[in-house]
Amino acid sequence: MTPPLTAHPWREVEITLTAAHEHPSPYTSVEVWADFTHESGRVLRRPAFWDGGRTWKLRFASPLAHGAWSWRSAASVPDEGLADATGEIVCLPGEATNRFYARGFWRMSPGGRNLVHADGTLALLAGDTAWALPWRATLEQAREYAADRRAKGFNAALLMTVQPDMRAVGPRDRTADEGFDVGFEDLPSGHLNELNPAYFQTMDVLMDVLVEHEVVPVYQPVFHGYGWKGLGVAGTVVPPEEYARYCRYLVARYGARPAIWLVGGDGQGYAPQVAAGGREVESWDCYGQPTGIHYAPHADNRAHQEAGWLDFQWCQTGHNGEHVPERVADMWRNTPAKGVANGEPTYEHIGRRGKAVGWWQGHEAWCNLCAGGTMGVVYGAGSLWQWRLHAEEPGHEAWAHAPGFGWREALEFEGSRYIGVIPRIFEGLPFAEMRPNWDYTIGRRALAVDGKLLVVYLPDGGMAMVVSDQVPRPYRIVDPRSGKVIARGEWSREASIVSAPEGAPAVIIFAQPDGHESIA
Repeated sequence: MTPPLTAHPWREVEITLTAAHEHPSPYTSVEVWADFTHESGRVLRRPAFWDGGRTWKLRFASPLAHGAWSWRSAASVPDEGLADATGEIVCLPGEATNRFYARGFWRMSPGGRNLVHADGTLALLAGDTAWALPWRATLEQAREYAADRRAKGFNAALLMTVQPDMRAVGPRDRTADEGFDVGFEDLPSGHLNELNPAYFQTMDVLMDVLVEHEVVPVYQPVFHGYGWKGLGVAGTVVPPEEYARYCRYLVARYGARPAIWLVGGDGQGYAPQVAAGGREVESWDCYGQPTGIHYAPHADNRAHQEAGWLDFQWCQTGHNGEHVPERVADMWRNTPAKGVANGEPTYEHIGRRGKAVGWWQGHEAWCNLCAGGTMGVVYGAGSLWQWRLHAEEPGHEAWAHAPGFGWREALEFEGSRYIGVIPRIFEGLPFAEMRPNWDYTIGRRALAVDGKLLVVYLPDGGMAMVVSDQVPRPYRIVDPRSGKVIARGEWSREASIVSAPEGAPAVIIFAQPDGHESIA
């Protein structure tokens, strides 16, 4: 037995196993896992991942605040270095400034509509689409990106875990024009068997940066739609069993830290790889972190709606600068209930300067939220999503990037200022299972929780008339562009009209002043 390790709640501990024998094709031919048993009797199973040579690694995070965990490994092959290794981890309480270490990882709420930390604290997603970061960004760039997004209030980043286009070519250099790093040597042939450990070792460091900045990586294994340059994505080509194996690898490598699993990316959702990946994640993610699908603009957005492994459905409304919240409203009505969001509205400045810019992005987010996208909101910037190295980097389709901008300039697009404000506005409010509401106020976009909360969005300010006793009396008027409270008051039947300044967006929040809520 190895010496006991010391850990703190929700913080990853790494255990290294060394195989006693050489194994041909270790990534595809050897499976290793371990059972972690707490002194209370609770058991968690974590898969291990191959990390090159004879090295396998186990990563584990204690969801309990204290106590000893004993572990024992197992393997699919006879190898005394991989099977029946044992050890102990002692978890000690510790101060944590990172919200995911203090409150625990995200999961779905009991009603299936919202994100919630393990301790019951509600959360609202504010996602950014930095799809190409894992295989294009350097460590210094990732730090710059994460600091900017955290400062603006983002708490998640949607990522393609590998460059997905089978016909994409370029130098294996993150700093060279059209360059990219390679996760699987055989991806160009439509397979995921020849894994490159060095790629994922670099990705480890990049993901560490995001997590340190409280930005949750949203891991998409291999895209099913356009991809990076539209050069033949592998997601719909690789055999489902290879796709599932890779999903298990991602859970093994990154599942003991904050994560969201996006098993379908930019497709119809019915490709066999999606269900195979979803089932594999469900089998191996002992922390129950959210798993879901992100669709192409031309999809019915309800694939696998009844599947037990599916937690959320994210639509996409295309890149033409149109507000289409009815796509979200249509998804909200699907049963059984799942988390809903618009995972890809129009990217700011995509295709031409001036498209979907500035407050367009804030209005889009509030429209989607009030239509039923209560899991959260997502933003995208042209040239940032494909991590265009500089304003003149060649090789990208004209419609897909922001003309005259590289990724760094795209960080500063105005619209990005308004997305992270939204979870800050909702922080502490009792919004568990809030629903679109047209009953409590006349003709206004709104979200409600009976007797606890009414949130009314006014695109151009003006008045909201309250017509229900289910609405709390105290209110505050908030500028959604900044989160600043601009007025407070109470409504009554005699004074049922609440007015915000005309000509500017406003949000009216009806809630008790101390209306904080957890759903532990």
